[in-house]
Amino acid sequence: MKMAVILKINNKKNHFLLLLSLSFSRSSSSTSFSTPAWYACNSSSPTLSHSHHPNPDPILLSLSQAINNTQTKSLDSSLNSLLPSLTASHFIDLITFNPCSLSPHSLLSFFNWLSSRSTFRHTLHSYGAMAGFLCANRMVPEAQSLLRFVVSRKGKDSASSVFAAIVESKDAIQCFRLVMKHKFRIPFRGCEYLLGKVMRSNSAESAWLFYSEILDCGYPPKVCSFNILLHKFCRECKIVKAQLLFDEITKRGLHPTVVSFNTLINGYCKSGNLEEGFKLKRVMEESGVSPDIFTYSVLIGGLCKESKLDGACELFEEMSKSGLVPNNVTFTTLINGHCRNGRIDLAMEVYKKMLGKGVKPDLIMYNVLINGFCKDGNVGEARKLLHEMKMRGLKPDKITYTTIIDGCFKEGDLETAVEIRKEMVKEGIELDNVAFTALISGLCREGRIIDAEITLREMLNAGMKPDDATYTMVIDEFCKLGDVKMGFKLLKEMQRNGRVPGVVTYNVLMNGLCKKGQMKNAHMLLDAMLNLEVVPDDITYNILLQGHCKLRNPEAVDKLRSQMGLVSDYASYTSLVGKIK
Repeated sequence: MKMAVILKINNKKNHFLLLLSLSFSRSSSSTSFSTPAWYACNSSSPTLSHSHHPNPDPILLSLSQAINNTQTKSLDSSLNSLLPSLTASHFIDLITFNPCSLSPHSLLSFFNWLSSRSTFRHTLHSYGAMAGFLCANRMVPEAQSLLRFVVSRKGKDSASSVFAAIVESKDAIQCFRLVMKHKFRIPFRGCEYLLGKVMRSNSAESAWLFYSEILDCGYPPKVCSFNILLHKFCRECKIVKAQLLFDEITKRGLHPTVVSFNTLINGYCKSGNLEEGFKLKRVMEESGVSPDIFTYSVLIGGLCKESKLDGACELFEEMSKSGLVPNNVTFTTLINGHCRNGRIDLAMEVYKKMLGKGVKPDLIMYNVLINGFCKDGNVGEARKLLHEMKMRGLKPDKITYTTIIDGCFKEGDLETAVEIRKEMVKEGIELDNVAFTALISGLCREGRIIDAEITLREMLNAGMKPDDATYTMVIDEFCKLGDVKMGFKLLKEMQRNGRVPGVVTYNVLMNGLCKKGQMKNAHMLLDAMLNLEVVPDDITYNILLQGHCKLRNPEAVDKLRSQMGLVSDYASYTSLVGKIK
């Protein structure tokens, strides 16, 4: 048998309608019931299956034990010490997790005891939680009494606020649907509160489903709500559904705003569909909504991403002619497009044009230009920009310094890289993983292995974990110098730090052993690889072949071929065999 309990509270002209759904299912063997959907996640009745809090608050545990061990009349003496630290949240947690499985009557007595304390104040949420708990345990009259008291205390027009507090749960939508099903008046203020929570925490689809439901109940549509949902759909890469939602705006008697158009255009550009983005821009103009700076910036960014720089420049000019003054974002987008396509000269032209229009460059723009110059191999100009940004009062960040350090190493300018690093430390900017890796990589390329190893230690001391590639670079340099022992020391360090060395790292060590003629150790390393389930590749076997060739040991080559079933590159293999002969 199923039964729905409807609680109506008359409050002068205001009818507060709260539908508490209690489903009672009886069978010949047992009796069970389910809690209201909106309450299910908060209920912890001892007669219901629930999970206790994994690590209960010490206050919560002490509270529960005190209630369990005393009668209500003696609560004063046992709980007075806890009372100053108690909050309404503690009470809600108490009935939610109920660590000592207290009975509903005990918890109601404690609720009433707290209400009588002058230093304690219940909230709407604690009243709602208590009422829901009582309903879940078939104490409906007691729950009705509590809710009548809340509404009487809140006064006229309190329905929406009480409704909003009670339905605040992950399944609150079910409560709304029950109210709607029984054709009660929908409290729109409560719906607005719930809609906000749904839009913040749910997927775009579920949020739109709820929004469409309350719209169908007469809730007044708002463009701003549609814009929020559009943004959610686009962020979730559901551009088709975003377009359908956009079309829904006009169906609901509203007009898309510039934000509506921009959100969808941005979604199309990010999904790589520039054609639809430009179509929407035309629709925008035809409907009397003028594109703004954001519209142009998004489309320019899309063109730059596809390396359509001529189109990007044309659109930039169109924007300027329409009377819009490009901002930092627009200029930076175009500058970045030129830099990515290796046109640093055009990027600097745009930069100078920007300065001429009185637009001040920011840190992001300087980082884009500095990166462009470093990729172009012109670290000198990058350093000039570094000086210029400081003169403008901008403080370089990790990205700025790391970019220049990496550029210096690529150009073989080790001294400047070290100088920049000192400057970075002087400015109080800590090196991150990227900066340390760039330094270690550069030092290895320059053959300064001792400095590279010292930098690796600094990186570890700073609490960072070098990746496999960084370790392997340092191991490789030591092996090239014949210090294979140090290479193996770093291998063990990698493993201690939780790294799982791959075939590349082992190949580097294998190469070091073979160059020193330590073929026995090289084969032991191969066995270790196989035991650790690191699969050797063609390079591994070619390294071993080359090692045996240098020692003029054709028997070992034949044995290696037969035992390992080597299938190596034909040219490499024949070259090695030629050397043996």
